Amino acid sequence: MKKLSLFKQISSISVVVAILSGCAATQGTNTSSNSTSMNKTQSGALIGGILGAVIGASTSGGGAKRAVIGGAIGAAVGGGIGYSMDQQAKEVAQELNTNVNNNPNAALDPNSDLIVSNTDKYVKIMLRDSMVFETNSAIPTATAARKISKISDVLRKYPNTIVQVVGFTDNRGSYEYNQQLSNQRAANVGNTIYNSGIQNQIFSKGCSYNKPIAPNNTAQNMGLNRRVEIYLYANQQSIIDACVE
Repeated sequence: MKKLSLFKQISSISVVVAILSGCAATQGTNTSSNSTSMNKTQSGALIGGILGAVIGASTSGGGAKRAVIGGAIGAAVGGGIGYSMDQQAKEVAQELNTNVNNNPNAALDPNSDLIVSNTDKYVKIMLRDSMVFETNSAIPTATAARKISKISDVLRKYPNTIVQVVGFTDNRGSYEYNQQLSNQRAANVGNTIYNSGIQNQIFSKGCSYNKPIAPNNTAQNMGLNRRVEIYLYANQQSIIDACVE
């Protein structure tokens, strides 16, 4: 009897996985260069469903039934997180009069001074220093402050989203000097968001000239590396070390 019960549990998990996989596959493939074949909402639902099924089946009593229920709950939770990140990325991009661009080479375009992208863990808004600050200044310009306030307008709808602001420089000058400058720029952008009156948790940090986008061997490449990145996270488990990852 125990073997039969275990077989039923495994079969139920297989059914849930097959259903979720089929649902994701039937959503259609997006051929855009800025999208993947399975979007973050679909992959979040699939992963959540599998985990939910496993947890449900391992619970004592009514294993098969619990596997199906667990799968449904897991799919709802996983899909909800994916949907939230997708939706926040779209809303931020709309407020900033741009589109979500997940092309990994987008940051190498010197004509793009503002890029919104997202993964299943976070939304990232990249702002070029040349657009945000005057030369040798760490204070956002009035134009930049207005753009940053538009991000705050979206965050008011998502008070549980965690905000991390990260500053980067080129490699001119000492590491310590650039660390201080990147800290100041990140903190000032973070304060601009905070002072808008949102309820979100906000953190800022400087990365000096760590994690360059391009080699610091030309003026154009140095301009690419000088930037502020704003990360929006669904939860603390999603937070990365932006100076490294």
